[in-house]
Amino acid sequence: MAVSNPALPQIHTAPAANASFYEKLNSRWHERALQVFMFIVLAHWGEHLAQAYQIYVMGWPRPKANGILGLWYPWLIKSEALHYGYAIVMLAGIWVLRKGFTGRAHTWWTVALVIQFWHHIEHFLLIWQATAHHNFWGKPVPFSVLQLVIPRVELHLFYNSIVFIPMVIAMYYHMFPSEAEERAMVCSCAWDHNPSMQAA
Repeated sequence: MAVSNPALPQIHTAPAANASFYEKLNSRWHERALQVFMFIVLAHWGEHLAQAYQIYVMGWPRPKANGILGLWYPWLIKSEALHYGYAIVMLAGIWVLRKGFTGRAHTWWTVALVIQFWHHIEHFLLIWQATAHHNFWGKPVPFSVLQLVIPRVELHLFYNSIVFIPMVIAMYYHMFPSEAEERAMVCSCAWDHNPSMQAA
């Protein structure tokens, strides 16, 4: 059960001994959790950039352009389960770490969550078609909704970009909060964070 911290009016923190894993992720572990999560996000986004580089700069045919991981494991990259699994990890990560954000950072992180939710729906449609062996719109391979107008490589590079951009903005505001936002923070993510303001 949360208790009010007398040093921080209007802020509720869980006692250290009783804090749940979720509460720790959004307070004293928030900075490290975000670092790990952002590493995963950047690695995935890098794969999409590598795939686009292989197509547009190196001139590889699309079926051969599978990013860096796909050079060694092309079967894995072609698996809809992998892509859907990552969409779920992204959605869960954004949702779970959202509580640790305040003010403008919280708003931008929520924007990323909404966009990622739709991105997840698109991947759900793809994995459903692959699992059911029934492709929508009479296509020879699984197709998502926006893939009807934007090719898959460009579409998912676009999706990952428009999720990543509000995440970066959120991270900026989280690392450099206003005074009011910093007073509401219960993590050590702010770069000029005052240790006396951190929750016990």
